[in-house]
Amino acid sequence: MTPEHVIADHPLTYDVVVVGGGNAALCAAIAARRAGASVIVLEAASKFYRGGNTRHTRNMRCAHDAATATLSGPYPEEEFWDDLLRVTEGETNEQLARMMIRESKDMLDWIAEQGVRFQPSLGGTLSLGRTNSFFLGGGRAMLNALYLTAERLGVDVIYEAEVVALDIDTDRFRAAIVQQPDGRLRVRGNALVAAAGGFESNIDKLVEGWGEIARNFLIRGTPNNRGTVLDLLLAGGVDSIGDPTQCHAVAIDARAPKYDGGIITRLDCIVFGIVVNTNCERFYDEGEDVWPKRYAIWGRLVAAQPDQIAYIIFDAKSANLFMPSLYPAIEAASIGELAGKLGLDAERLSATVTKFNTSVRDGDFNPDILDNCRTENLTPPKSHWARRIETGPYYAYPVRPGITFTYLGVRVDHEARMMMKTGGPAQNMYAAGEIMAGNVLGRGYAAGIGMTIGSVFGRIAGSGAARHAAQ
Repeated sequence: MTPEHVIADHPLTYDVVVVGGGNAALCAAIAARRAGASVIVLEAASKFYRGGNTRHTRNMRCAHDAATATLSGPYPEEEFWDDLLRVTEGETNEQLARMMIRESKDMLDWIAEQGVRFQPSLGGTLSLGRTNSFFLGGGRAMLNALYLTAERLGVDVIYEAEVVALDIDTDRFRAAIVQQPDGRLRVRGNALVAAAGGFESNIDKLVEGWGEIARNFLIRGTPNNRGTVLDLLLAGGVDSIGDPTQCHAVAIDARAPKYDGGIITRLDCIVFGIVVNTNCERFYDEGEDVWPKRYAIWGRLVAAQPDQIAYIIFDAKSANLFMPSLYPAIEAASIGELAGKLGLDAERLSATVTKFNTSVRDGDFNPDILDNCRTENLTPPKSHWARRIETGPYYAYPVRPGITFTYLGVRVDHEARMMMKTGGPAQNMYAAGEIMAGNVLGRGYAAGIGMTIGSVFGRIAGSGAARHAAQ
């Protein structure tokens, strides 16, 4: 075994070194290789756990002009922009965001050309049949297809290859220092694409922004996204963008594991019930908008509650309207009994449910649109899908903030080149995916947009890195 302090040189210098192993990294690697570059992918995980958060994805959001075999209608660029503007509340780089949306129109065909297959969207509360394309077999199947294509093209992949240092000369990448099980390796390259994710699995780093409440957060995705590469880049003079507390955070089942629970721990039933904290108080409008546009606000909302936990309460009428979590709902014959099982005050919870029921104004319930079932004289209101919780048995899910990925990252330009703190672009350093998502997502989230950012900027970064290497 090579001692840790000894660094062996890789026998080859690559045109493009890609750090990361998920969607963004693979799109970059494939694009660079198709442009004629020699490419190596450095993936910190083992082969089985390769792919970072992409393993847990289901779909991507792309603009398109007409219905397809798997999409029910058009999704124009301007509508995509309006959706992004609404969820980010204007916290986005409009030039980069509009470029991403424009480029996304070609991505579905390009991704399919790399071997990825799509299926019609799922039903329930997702409401994504027109806007989002779903991967046949989910994120792992998508990853497998991309890896197969990359390897057939001649891309080299090293697993269990954690980048622990970067050799950066002013604004130029020279080499990555990689920790492997048997020692350290220097991998030299003419260009770098950083696609190594955010820092959501580094709890201490989350605490720096959020405070001690972050220790109660659950991490939906890979335990490998610790922000090491981001820290190395920022220390090397790359400019940062974003707020360390902004992230893709959803409400997930509180019984989920600390890391890597994935999509099956997410709960899509909030719109069909009410959500209370440990004081049995509602704290936000559960029916504000269609679920794909608002589901990602609930992680932050729950994070602001006592002990960072909340409870979704609903009744038998809604039990089959959504995709369930991995864990069964907690069931009881009465609201009082349900409160006891949750460790809540039965009298308080019963009073909250009664007050909600009294405020409900009947309408034409329709889970697929913004219907007219609402509350009156209730704070906070429930704007849509409000129905009395009165039909037993009664159900609950405990939820905690589930962090998917963080938005603090590296600043890039329209060519996906990293911007230096000195003001100009790096000579040969590019970024794609979660590590630069804050350029587009200053806050908020819309379903499937993380994969869009990774795919679009991955292809741009890989192509740009290959062009630079060729020069």
